[in-house]
Amino acid sequence: MSPADEQRRFDRAADTFDSADFVLATTREGLLTRLEPITIDARYVVDLGSATGSAVRTLERRFKRARILAVDLSQEMLQKARSKKSWLSKTAFLQADAATLPFLDHSIDVVFANQLLPWMRDSGPVFAEVSRVLRKDGLFLFATLGPDSLRGLRHDPFADMHDVGDALVKAGLRDPVLDVDRLTVTYENTRSLLDDFSAIGARHCIPDDIKEAGPELGLELELVYGHCWGGGRRPANGEYRVDAGQIGMRSR
Repeated sequence: MSPADEQRRFDRAADTFDSADFVLATTREGLLTRLEPITIDARYVVDLGSATGSAVRTLERRFKRARILAVDLSQEMLQKARSKKSWLSKTAFLQADAATLPFLDHSIDVVFANQLLPWMRDSGPVFAEVSRVLRKDGLFLFATLGPDSLRGLRHDPFADMHDVGDALVKAGLRDPVLDVDRLTVTYENTRSLLDDFSAIGARHCIPDDIKEAGPELGLELELVYGHCWGGGRRPANGEYRVDAGQIGMRSR
């Protein structure tokens, strides 16, 4: 599906998204809990895949001196986010593809991405962009879904967290730490499940033959949380960088 198709789907879901964002709310709280013990001085914080801006207020409180930059592919989602903005808020709302960010190299201190990655066919370009815009020792904090999620409903499982860790390092990000929680969401019937997935723009994730399922459905989700650090400028091909402080001196 092209970015334009993705944008149209999320534009259509903007009015109903908040009514069915229980899983996103769960992982949002999980991310914020994991953020509490981390000390980082931030001037610019990106909420990547911000949707209707449900994390913006909390990020504003957590990073009082920072400018929050809410980024989403959907203009309609951003309009909903703007409507929640307080009078004193300094948050800016930017429409952009997560794989082509409108920021200078190494200009961002924190990138916060709650459940953006499950929508990406290939996380590699997103990680590469995060690595490019994140300053050295800046923080990338994210939540995604693991391969045990929607088991039996999806034909192509989500990436294993070890593969996610490898992809982060390949992109130039440093010291990834990942952990897993599990969540079961029970639906009274198939119709309520389909309604929730439609509300967040994810109806295409559920095959049509789910309609043949029983009257009650337990949806199993593997919630993967991760954080890593900006590695700074990457050497060009054939270029090597050495910290002079790490060069030993041989006595004569």
